[in-house]
Amino acid sequence: MTNEKMKNYLWISLALSSLIAAVSLWSYAQSYGDSIQPSSFRSFSVSAEGKSVAIPDIAKFSFSVVTQGGENISDLQKQNTEKMNKAIDFLKSEGVDSKDIKTSNYSVDPRYQYSSCPRDGGICPPPQIVGYTITQSVDVKVRDFSKIGDALSGVVKNGANTVSQFVFTLDNPENAKTDARADAILKAKKKAEQISDEGGFSIGRLLSISESGSNPPMPYYALKAIGGASRDESVPAPQLEAGSRDVNVTVTLTYEIK
Repeated sequence: MTNEKMKNYLWISLALSSLIAAVSLWSYAQSYGDSIQPSSFRSFSVSAEGKSVAIPDIAKFSFSVVTQGGENISDLQKQNTEKMNKAIDFLKSEGVDSKDIKTSNYSVDPRYQYSSCPRDGGICPPPQIVGYTITQSVDVKVRDFSKIGDALSGVVKNGANTVSQFVFTLDNPENAKTDARADAILKAKKKAEQISDEGGFSIGRLLSISESGSNPPMPYYALKAIGGASRDESVPAPQLEAGSRDVNVTVTLTYEIK
């Protein structure tokens, strides 16, 4: 074999090696690009809403003891504490666990008396503290629904001034969301299969999944009791029904198109 032929074979070998290396590099670059932004121009998305029906398992409400008086704060605190302790002891006697009774507010607020300013433009006298108002509020969870009415009326009979923010709700709403999410994903998968069949293409990898949900809050019942008339033993306890709640979750699945 002449030197000229040897040179030609060498150049051909180098050219083939370069071509193979270029193809390998292009293939690697494409694979790497897909891993960073998979099928950004060949994908489709489907959305579906799932629902689960949840039965409330707890009732929540708040009550407050408000004590108003003169400038002797210690005496006012004593009065307020005695009434609140009596109301809390009543709840515990009705089977409400200590962990379901939580103090949410305790405040001591001054009450002022304001004097009229002199008409001749003189200095207005500063307001004078004439007494204090002590407010203590407690949040309660009731798990035995048969005792809700007695709990609401009982705290008032035992010293509370106000009862408010009553609501039926779920102690662990994530369980209901999990069921609704599973329902939404199943519907979205079926929808994707239907679209691919009608569109004449195959479904590839699941590229992303997102979730959103909008659940109306459980209705609050406005309950308020102030004064001695509300503590009348002859007044029947209110009867409140828990009903049910729809929990909705919407998912969006994005698939690769093969």
